[in-house]
Parts: sequence; C-alpha cells; structure tokens
Amino acid sequence: MKKLGLIGFPLGHSFSKKYYLDKFEKEGIEDIEYDLYPVEDLNDFRKVYESDPQFTGFNVTIPHKRNVMALLDELSEEAATINAVNCVTIHRENGKARLKGFNTDAYGFERSLHPLLTQEHQTALVFGNGGAAQAVYYSLKKLNVSYQIVSRHKDTGDLTYEELTEDRIAENKLLINCSPVGTYPHIDQCPQIPYAGIGDKHLLYDLIYNPEETLFLKKGKERGAAIKNGHEMLILQAERNWSIWNESV
Repeated sequence: MKKLGLIGFPLGHSFSKKYYLDKFEKEGIEDIEYDLYPVEDLNDFRKVYESDPQFTGFNVTIPHKRNVMALLDELSEEAATINAVNCVTIHRENGKARLKGFNTDAYGFERSLHPLLTQEHQTALVFGNGGAAQAVYYSLKKLNVSYQIVSRHKDTGDLTYEELTEDRIAENKLLINCSPVGTYPHIDQCPQIPYAGIGDKHLLYDLIYNPEETLFLKKGKERGAAIKNGHEMLILQAERNWSIWNESV
C-alpha cells in the first residue's frame, strides 16, 4: 500500500482528501491511501515520511509552502522560480528518502485562465502578494500579460488599495483576487476597490472557490464582467499532482 497526504496547519476542511478518495473509488484504485497530516512543526513532517517507507508523495498547504523547501533535495523549474511548493515526491535510495518539490498551482491557474483571455486582457491588477499570488505572477509572465501588484502596504506591492481609481480599474481589464478576502464564512467581504470602473470587457478571477461566487465576483458580474472562481484551478492542480506522483513511481 502506497501513501499520499496533505501537510499544513491548521488543515480544517480539506478539498484534497475528498477529491483523491473520490477519485480512487471512481477509478477502482485500491493500493493508495490519502490522509491529512496537520503538521505545525516541519520536524514532525520529517518524522512522518522517514518512519514509513510507504509514503511516496505529499501536498503542501499553508503555512509550509515555502518553509518545506529547506527539507527538499531538488526543485522543479517553476517551484524554484515561484519560491513555493505545493507538491512533493519521495524517492528512496538505499533506504534514504530523496524529496523533490513542484508547484502545480501555476499550472492550474494558467490552464484555467488562458481560454478566457481576449486581446482586451493585456494588463492585470493582482490583489494580494502571498504564496498563491507568486504562482499567479509566474503564469501571467508566461502568458505575456503585464501586471501590477496591489497590496495594503506600498513596500509589498506596486500600488496600495488607496491608490486605485476608477480610471485605473477601467484601464486594466483583468482583475485577479489572490487575497483570502471573501472566503467562507466571511462572504460579505471583498477587496476594497472602485468597482464602478468595471465594465463588460473586464474579466474577474478569484482564486477563492468557497463560496462559489464571492462578493468580488458578484460585484463584477453586476457590471457586465466575465467571472471565474478558483475551482477549476484546484481540479487542474490536483490532477497535475496525480500525474507527477505517478511519473515519479
């Protein structure tokens, strides 16, 4: 029996566990387990995989997407560039575990965004600068979309929320929320931007998938914009993880 899992802290409700267990049942896969490992101290993670040779891979979520890199022997090109990891493979040579890190968030975001882009979407405003945002920046560069980072503080972004005007919103037809603002249960919250600048040529993308339609997306839709939540990105990155784990076995 092979083992896969998710590390992070706290884990709360996990999309990953349900997704993979449903997948295993649907596809008749009986020789792989997937479970949650609420790890606060990464030394405890080391104990998990070193003590059990059945582990072949893990997903990584907050707060360890960057910290876990110190435990890895190798990084994929995109993980090294983004400086964050959400997928790990484990190989064992002569009883010693060798870990490689990947970032599949970028893959999921790029694949879910690309079909929606039009010639209007040459420039973007990205709200937030956390770990998930790094994957978004990487993907936008690959797609040749120039962007500015909007943050609460000037030293962590190109613009602050206070500097946003209706004109600036109107000029940038792609708006991407990478912040947690609006996530369940805080469904009455949204990024504080001048929504009156949004029109029917805009595309609003929210990495949040619960609720399905955040207040950010709702306000955009009311002004005629196309909208997209993070659910497909999540599915695509999950399937990419699965491919990586299978390729590595």
